Formats: sequence, structure tokens, C-alpha cells
Amino acid sequence: MITILQPGAHTTVQDLGRPGQLRYGIPPSGPMDVRAFVLANRLVGNPDGAAALECTILGPRFETEAAGAIAVTGADMPVTVNGADVAPGQTVPLAAGDLVKVGTAREGVRGYVAFAGGLDVPFALGSRATYVRGRLGGLEGRALRRGDTLAVLGARRPVVRRRVKPGAAPAGAEPPELATVLGPQDDRFTGEGLEAFLGGTYAVLPQSDRMGVRLSGPRIAHARGHDIISDGIPLGGVQVVGDGQPIVLLVDRQSTGGYTKVATVCSYEIGRLAQVKPGRSVRFRAVDLAAAHEARRQWRASFDDALEDIR
Repeated sequence: MITILQPGAHTTVQDLGRPGQLRYGIPPSGPMDVRAFVLANRLVGNPDGAAALECTILGPRFETEAAGAIAVTGADMPVTVNGADVAPGQTVPLAAGDLVKVGTAREGVRGYVAFAGGLDVPFALGSRATYVRGRLGGLEGRALRRGDTLAVLGARRPVVRRRVKPGAAPAGAEPPELATVLGPQDDRFTGEGLEAFLGGTYAVLPQSDRMGVRLSGPRIAHARGHDIISDGIPLGGVQVVGDGQPIVLLVDRQSTGGYTKVATVCSYEIGRLAQVKPGRSVRFRAVDLAAAHEARRQWRASFDDALEDIR
């Protein structure tokens, strides 16, 4: 067991999500930054989809009941064990009674804390992922609170100490340029509107959350209205409402919507977008489907070469 002494700003249990439920209005949820999540699990010897914590801006402080191991990845959050600094991005052995604190992000937004064996919370529709708006999954379908306890499953095998290779963490370019595939309603925008979208810089607004990232920048002008017959919303769909400002829809998105979508941010870019702090900026560039598929294949392959043993 672990006991939550301070929950952080918004800390939830996530696994790789619940696919196949969007048709019923239930989003997949899961981690915003899949790569960071998977690497955290691999650092402690877990399957990629084992349940772990996602922390937003400020991480939790917790006490361990038994010996084990953790790893913290994603946003640059300071980590201490019993008050002593430890390096993130590596396996951290713990003893019974250890106090762990994950601090405020210096860079990035979302950090991940994986536990050897994975967290044991009830499955909801085949997943342990938390969907707060629907009060589904995780711990009672909500963010963690002070005094919560979470069970940790036993590790399947002895944990080998590992770390993320130097340079294997995503670069923090400012502003990140996100690959997008235009459509499905890019024909509903003027040429000038498309040029503004692909040529402009957009600031991330504080109203952003796991449902979507709201952006402010050059107006993306419609050619013939912003309303459409409601259709399905993919991960990364870029809705543009009447004011011409884009919203990138994410893991807790609604299943359908009646606003035009100028483009779709490629799935392998969602983690980078999720780590951009409010007030900072992003840009977009268009790629074709073949290039997007190849880039996603390379992104997924990069997981397998990101870690090394600590000798």
C-alpha cells in the first residue's frame, strides 16, 4: 500500500485507457503523454499498460508501506525520498516507510509515477484509467485526496535498475511544431484561414485540460460557417468554433461534435502538446498520411531504445 499525504494539484490513476467505448460516449482516457507513461512502467519492470499516477504541475507526497521501486518520468519534477534528492527518469528502490515527494514541474506539465507491480484499483469497462467527468475508473472515479490509500500489486520479477538514456527524453523546443493532417473539414475554411493556421503561433490558454487544449492566436477564418452535422472526434482533432480559435481535443474528449475540424494533430505529437505550459506557444505543420504513419512507427520504435541498465 501507499498512503497519499498530499495529493498534488491533480493526480489520477491511469493505464493505457479503455478503447472501444467512444461509440457509447465514454472517452478512452489514459495518459496524456503515452511515451513518458510507458517508459515509467518499463523502468520498474511493468507491462506497458500497468496502472500508474499522472500528476499535473505539482506531484503528490506519499508514504510506502513495503519495500518496492518507483520511477518518475515526463515533466521535469524534482523528486525526493526522505528529503534527499533522487534523479527522475530512473528506477528508485524504496524501503518500507519511505516518504516520497514529487514537486512542482520546472518544465512540462504532466509527470508519471510508476510503481513496481502497478497500482491495483478496480477495473471499469476493462480499464483502471480515471475519467473524472464521468466518475469512472481509478480511485472512485476522481483525483486523489489526502489520506487516500492505494494498493500496489507485487512485482512479477526482481526489478533491474534502469534509466532513460541521456538525450532520449523529448527535446523542449520552444515553440514545438506539431505535425498535423489537414481535414476532415479543411474545405470549410478560406485559403487565408489555412495559411493562418499553418503559419501562425498559438498560445496555450489556462482553460486547457485533459479534454482539450484551448489555443489563442491568428484567426482561422471560415469560408461558409463553423457548424456541421455532428460527427466523430478523433484524438487530436482541431475544432475551430465561431471565433476562429482552435481547440485540440485530447484523451477525455467528447465522442461527437458539431464544429468544423481544420486538421488532426498526429497521435505521436499529443504527448509533446500535453507538456506545453499555459502561456507558452505551439505551431502546426501539415504532413500527408504516409509521412504521419512512418513518423508514428519511428516514434513507437523509439520506446525500445530509450532505456539502459544502471551499472
